[in-house]
Amino acid sequence: MSDDRKGDDQKQGEQKPWDVLGSRELLDASPYLKVRAETVQLPDGRTVENFYQIDQPDFALMYVETEDGKVVMLRTYKHGPRRVSLTFPAGAIEPGEDPLTAAKRELLEETGYAADDWTALGGFVVGANSKGSTCHMFHAKGARKVAEPDQGDLEDMRIELHSARELIDAAAQGDYAVLPVIAMLGAMLLPELREGLGMAARARSV
Repeated sequence: MSDDRKGDDQKQGEQKPWDVLGSRELLDASPYLKVRAETVQLPDGRTVENFYQIDQPDFALMYVETEDGKVVMLRTYKHGPRRVSLTFPAGAIEPGEDPLTAAKRELLEETGYAADDWTALGGFVVGANSKGSTCHMFHAKGARKVAEPDQGDLEDMRIELHSARELIDAAAQGDYAVLPVIAMLGAMLLPELREGLGMAARARSV
């Protein structure tokens, strides 16, 4: 195959993002929620009206290990799934706030724990086509309790310390109800995946 033919094939197989031709706001319930309707143009030229987009606050999600290897967890009610479940410490990122700064702040507020050894695992959009929010994942090691929790919101949170084996067993018991928690658990229990996510996050920060 000639070099010109190879180049044409590569161009034909290249995937391109959609173009946003217009956007109109349908709902503004700031800072919690915004809903927009976009007009988008696909790479093949087709135009789609009313492609709905949801803007919600980005948040940090943390896998936090204590100095003796236990994982800091929270058992709390979440109104989305309408039930009490086991989750990792997490919290909203304030406008203009660095995700790592938010993670440290939320960990202290929710659990009273602090850690000095942090690894970013990347930020991932929760809604594939609607966007929603971006979940920034972090791994913290050597955590220690330095204060009492100051949760200060609507949630009744109970702090629990679990081994990695107990977290796997909790899945069989139906203790998880929120998808990002499962994603974080899977990433942390697969060392090669965890290392890969960390490498990609470091590359993006350069």
